[in-house]
Amino acid sequence: MPSILIVDDEPNIRRMVGALLASEGYEVRDAADGAAGLARVAEGAPDVVLLDLMMPGELDGLATLARLRETVPDVPVVMMSGKAGLSDAVKATKLGAFNFLEKPLSPEGVLLALASALELRRVRREARALREDLGLAGQMIGTSSAMEKVREMIARVAPTDARVLVTGESGTGKELVAAAIHFDSARRDRPFIRVNCAAIPRDLVESEMFGHEKGAFPSATDRGIGRFELAHTGTLFLDEVGDLGLDAQAKLLRAIEASEIERVGGGRPIRVDVRIVSATNRNLARAVADGTFREDLFFRLNVIPIDVPPLHERPDDIPALVAHFSTLHHARTGRPAPRWTPAALALLAGHRWPGNIRELANIVERLAILHAGGDVDERHVLAVLPMAGAARRAEEPLPDPAALDHSLSDTLDAHERLLIVRALSSASGNVADAARRLKTDRGNLYRRMRRLGIPMGDE
Repeated sequence: MPSILIVDDEPNIRRMVGALLASEGYEVRDAADGAAGLARVAEGAPDVVLLDLMMPGELDGLATLARLRETVPDVPVVMMSGKAGLSDAVKATKLGAFNFLEKPLSPEGVLLALASALELRRVRREARALREDLGLAGQMIGTSSAMEKVREMIARVAPTDARVLVTGESGTGKELVAAAIHFDSARRDRPFIRVNCAAIPRDLVESEMFGHEKGAFPSATDRGIGRFELAHTGTLFLDEVGDLGLDAQAKLLRAIEASEIERVGGGRPIRVDVRIVSATNRNLARAVADGTFREDLFFRLNVIPIDVPPLHERPDDIPALVAHFSTLHHARTGRPAPRWTPAALALLAGHRWPGNIRELANIVERLAILHAGGDVDERHVLAVLPMAGAARRAEEPLPDPAALDHSLSDTLDAHERLLIVRALSSASGNVADAARRLKTDRGNLYRRMRRLGIPMGDE
């Protein structure tokens, strides 16, 4: 049950607004002045504060607001006043007020303001939880030159408000880079809102991004706050931005250029202060050339490009990553971490990792479960990386056809094994894809793999 604190020197306001909120299921507390309001907050932080601007005593509304920003920065504050001028509203906004309600208050206005403020509260909690949860899990591990370049770029760009485009293969940790940019910036205590652009149905992109008013479409039974509005004063992370359709790209471009949005079904623009960080595993320059991505939007997003290297380009970091994921597994489960032999680490470092860090994390977790507290050696790694064993055999020198102790059959088998393993490696272990590369059918490839002793990859 959300908790609302009403701070107002007028008893009638506290009584009427309190009765309204109680009837809607809110837990209501009140205070007659700023000092009493701060004391109530010290007893337990509310979810939203309704704060009167003009109050007698040492702490008026603005002074109380400033103190609230220091003590409970994640709690949204909705200001109320019947005599405020534009300058007062501007001051309150600069101090961090979420909204401004004019008296006499209307029930609809109060409830709408509270619904929006509670949504912001939820987002801020998620951002704080993300920062805390990332803790160990969110560290960018590795001291390779490639990772040092990424860290250097983050350090240089984070203090600015420049838009950043993070590129790289799937599973390389692009979201970690975006989070590091946010949490190293002056916006670190503000919302960090992630949007998976690839997961939003095309007909809902505008509503998800910009919000909607009640009744804007048949399923809009309540006002919806969009991601831009939720990210106000913070960072909006547009993951997989290359998957947006052209119509959505045009709307996104307008929002970025104007620094304002309009809810679906709304009649007025809403100013937003949002830093944009985008990410994609697509080549957007090529998409521009193909006509599937707007060139003007690409230039807007790509002010500062940061490319995250694939894991196979930073093999020196794999021992540190293995130790990191082992520690994470121990922290989550309490089970003792395994001991990794040099041979096991060398085998892991030699794998191409088509799934990048995500794939490595899964493999480490599997081995940590199977061999908790024990030694993980080369045999154990080969058991969970079957393609690694096949690749090692394929790298053995081919039999010399001129040598008397090697038959034609052995030589042909060795060469066929090499071709199949290379095709499987290029296809990330997918047998059907490897069969297409080898211009044969999947059944024939399976038969040849069984005959040659090549472990079956995932389809």
